[in-house]
Amino acid sequence: MSISAAVSDALAAGRPVVALESTIVAHGLPRPRNLDAARSFERLLRDAGVTPATVAVVDGVARVGLTAAELERIAEDPSVVKLSARDLAPAMALRVTGATTVAATALLAARAGIRVFSTGGIGGVHRGAARSFDESADLVALAGLPITVVSAGAKSVLDLPATLERLETLNITVLGYRTNRYPGFYLADSGLPIDWRVESAEDVVAVMAAQDALALHRAVLVANPLPAERQLDPRLHDRVLAEALAAADQRGVTGKGVTPFLLAYFQEHTGGASLEVNIDVATGNVVLGGQIATAWARRERSSATA
Repeated sequence: MSISAAVSDALAAGRPVVALESTIVAHGLPRPRNLDAARSFERLLRDAGVTPATVAVVDGVARVGLTAAELERIAEDPSVVKLSARDLAPAMALRVTGATTVAATALLAARAGIRVFSTGGIGGVHRGAARSFDESADLVALAGLPITVVSAGAKSVLDLPATLERLETLNITVLGYRTNRYPGFYLADSGLPIDWRVESAEDVVAVMAAQDALALHRAVLVANPLPAERQLDPRLHDRVLAEALAAADQRGVTGKGVTPFLLAYFQEHTGGASLEVNIDVATGNVVLGGQIATAWARRERSSATA
């Protein structure tokens, strides 16, 4: 694993760092908007005094923190593959270039010593999983990694009630950021309750510190909803989702190909509205992740001098 000089220096100095996944860049957003968004995410963090650490595998090297050229390659090269945690070792051994999912990003970021990771939406339990056993590796990975993940919940194309049940089974703490309701990615409110609510980045950091004190090496999931006025129209969402699921079933799309297919279907059949929501979701999570990382760094410095 290679940690960029900027990320390494920030970690050594106790400055805030936020990990960013690269699958959203390579497979979640269309070209050329994806590169613009990736640069924007990094710039938002730098402007806030936070070091961005976009994660990917480049020619077999797991990189935490990309150069401008590497970020462009991930965004523009159609041969870039999608890598979950289980794919990292083969990709490294075979010198493949790939974009990391939530599971793979969280793993590499945690190995580097990064405590905060911002993404759009996590993976979860797929619809029909009782028959297919189709469940994202994100959940299992997060059950064993001490990292705080900021997302707008799980993607709404998933079985959200089952996803929350699995998170409970895996003892993964879920915090609603200024909300008592679990967000549904494109939607501000999935209709499902959250047990724990926090009001500030400092509240999140207090939970992180308490988990450390208990030696609970599990992720903290911060569910950060879009403002209701910026969400996708719920009626449009529900109609397109039903159509997208039917189309995926008809075409035999399964496994890790499902989410990119559904997101592309949403973009096409919502007239691009879902794309704007997707970018808004990720942007809001990057901003909040930066605030949490800053509060965490401040707490760590205070603890070191106490």
